[in-house]
Amino acid sequence: MDETISLVVFSGTDDKLQAMAVLVAGAAALGKPVKILLQYWALDAFRADRVKFDHGLAPEAGASGRAAMDESLKTGAAHWSDTLRMAKELGEVDIQACSLSMDILKLKPSDLDSLVDGVEGVAAFFVNAGQGQVLFI
Repeated sequence: MDETISLVVFSGTDDKLQAMAVLVAGAAALGKPVKILLQYWALDAFRADRVKFDHGLAPEAGASGRAAMDESLKTGAAHWSDTLRMAKELGEVDIQACSLSMDILKLKPSDLDSLVDGVEGVAAFFVNAGQGQVLFI
């Protein structure tokens, strides 16, 4: 088995979540296990009632970035949450909510979309990451 790729996802903008989902899908398609820790604004985007909301774009995207993202969705590009669902069907993808972020945002596991597999702390995340790469988004 290939080394696990672990992602700490902090940003909750649609462009960064889309980039993360594409990375995860690519790794899953190659048979690489992926572990994701959702923190703060990324976690907020995974609320069951907000997954499909417009979470905005990073400031550097500007008006042309917004237009490009809107056009891609109109022409059939998958929403980041749908890409993650496909990735979970393709391979071993584990998505955990950061326990500290859950406390700060006053969330319960039942508030989260079914994409989220559970809640764990940072120490557990790093133990589970093992010797593989850890990326921050």
